[in-house]
Amino acid sequence: MAVQKHYAGAKLREIRVRANLTQRAFSERLGVSLPYLNQMENDNRPVSATVILALAREFEFDVNQLQGSDEARHLSDLKEALKDPVFGDAPISAAELKLAVANAPNLMRSLIHLHGTYRQTHDRLAALDQALGLEETRLSLSPWEEVRDFFHYRDNYIDAIDHAAEEFTTDAPDLMSAIDAALQQHGISTALEDLDGLRAYDTDRRTLTLSSRSHPATRRFQTLLQIALVAHHDLLEATLDLARFRTPEARDIARIGLANYFAGAAMMPYRAFLQAARETRHDLERLADRFEASIEQIAHRLSTLQRPGAKGVPFFFVRVDQAGTITKRHSATQLHFARFGGACPLWNVHRAFETPGRFLRQLAETPDGTRYLSIARDVSKSGGAFTAPIRRYAIALGCELRHAPDVVYSDGLDLGNSAAFEPIGISCRICERTQCHQRAVPPLEHKLDVDPNQRGVLPYRIALPRQTRL
Repeated sequence: MAVQKHYAGAKLREIRVRANLTQRAFSERLGVSLPYLNQMENDNRPVSATVILALAREFEFDVNQLQGSDEARHLSDLKEALKDPVFGDAPISAAELKLAVANAPNLMRSLIHLHGTYRQTHDRLAALDQALGLEETRLSLSPWEEVRDFFHYRDNYIDAIDHAAEEFTTDAPDLMSAIDAALQQHGISTALEDLDGLRAYDTDRRTLTLSSRSHPATRRFQTLLQIALVAHHDLLEATLDLARFRTPEARDIARIGLANYFAGAAMMPYRAFLQAARETRHDLERLADRFEASIEQIAHRLSTLQRPGAKGVPFFFVRVDQAGTITKRHSATQLHFARFGGACPLWNVHRAFETPGRFLRQLAETPDGTRYLSIARDVSKSGGAFTAPIRRYAIALGCELRHAPDVVYSDGLDLGNSAAFEPIGISCRICERTQCHQRAVPPLEHKLDVDPNQRGVLPYRIALPRQTRL
């Protein structure tokens, strides 16, 4: 019976490698020339009947494996996987898929396995989202999360915007002179009114109206934000083009984020601010006085000092509301924040609401053994009128312990005493600490042991996770 022609270069290479043979030795065992074997392994020639028989005789190879059933199945699985929106919209031809299956079988199997793992993880997270009461689940990030990740993966530092903001005051004697010159250059007039919000810009009249209730530092920041949107429109749009956001909503959110970034960087120019931060050992109050900014603006700016060749101390910065919900988060450290649920209740940022106007210091250690110096303070903001609501927030700024001597808030703390470090986590749902007295819910994916006859710190015991081989 005639044997069907079949291209199986990858299978031949797999057999040869498994037998630990060179191409020359393999060709001799098969009874073919070295060039002929090379052509077969590169799918330039089909596997001949003579070679198939030699494979069966010399290597006890099951010739049914060359009949295409595995290849067809893998090709189908690969096509199905690549239809997932997570791989984007780039078209992949049938010829490319066949080449991948034929010439890179291990890579193909790894890709299919990776996608299967992704789908399982996504389905489990979808179930978790439903359990947490979220309204919907999506394969892609929400616009807000996408923008957050955009800043996160750049260490919260946007080089082109930062340099443009620094150059904004280069030829002016001070910041207000630079602001006045920019407003005049672009024909923007300003007015103060009793607004409920912070800023309103009339594009037709080119009039910027600011709230008379807000603090002067806030009005200055909002003016710079509007200048960024008008005077640096092209730079913002070019940065957004490079980011390639998936949705118009994400692009719009990021545009405001970039304008906010420009405003903060213009109020606190990089090199001058970095030098002042080092001179004051990152004293937030002295920096706020020097740059006429709020404590929150100073703390936020400190978390952005990651310019290549001139980096500052890598800080994390977070803002929470009274419910413990994180409303701002940036981290140039190993500490990152959970997407779901509140922050660890043992973190000093939650106690800041109890001590308005004071800095709280904390030495903390995360489950991975990393130690941090953290400072927290409330930054509640009056609405400027008796009937206006007060916006209550607290912020935390922190760095890894190795940078603590460069920060004034470490003075007087016993940095070498292990007992001085409080064991904190990120969120109860992903924290592996088994004896935390403040645990609100069990950790995900950990088995629980409930004994009605015993009661420890928790009403259950948490099984330690097994080490997984990768």
